[in-house]
Order: sequence, then C-alpha cells, then structure tokens
Amino acid sequence: MSRIFVGRIQVADGSERGNDMKKGYWVVAYRSIHDEAAMKSYVPLAVEALGKFGARTLVAPGSAATAHEAGLKQMTVVVEFDSYEIALAAYESADYKKALVALGSGAERDFRIVEGV
Repeated sequence: MSRIFVGRIQVADGSERGNDMKKGYWVVAYRSIHDEAAMKSYVPLAVEALGKFGARTLVAPGSAATAHEAGLKQMTVVVEFDSYEIALAAYESADYKKALVALGSGAERDFRIVEGV
C-alpha cells in the first residue's frame, strides 16, 4: 500500500517516487442534480478532503461550456493532482467518502479519473 505525501509517493519498499509522475485529473460531468441541499453539503466536504491532496480546480462549476458533436451541455468540473496515484488516493480517502455520503443520490455524474500526458 502506498502512502501519499504532497507531491511524492512512498511505495511499500520505502523508496519514494518524485515529480516525474504524470499528473492525475478528475473529470466530472453532472448529468443532473436532483437535490440542491445535498450538493451544498457535498461541496465544502469535498473541497476540504481534496485540499489535503494538493488538488487544484481547473474548471469550476458554473464555468462556460459549449458542447460539440455528441457532447451534452452539462456542468463540468476538472480537478488536477500532482499524480494519477494521488488522484486515485484522494477518491479512496475516508474524508472524500464522507463527502460522497453527503451527496448521496443528489446528483447523477459521469466521473472519471484520468492520467495526464
């Protein structure tokens, strides 16, 4: 099991991998929001949880979006992490799981964690 440090990963053998890793991104398209109160509960919990992982919001809710081809005009959020591994760990963290509980079924999302180039 890896332990996460800001900008670095310490792997099971005790060695560390530095900033040569590819960045990780959360790309989240909100298909629909069913419960505004649940969203209002989710957002501060998610922001706090992700802050512990050095997350940076690149595209915030309410940003302009234009859909092309088969795209749908949906609220979209893009969050950047120092590595793909950190992005995965943030999603699996206990604090983010609390945010997900607060969101519950309040929104239908297309949620992806992707590795940058």
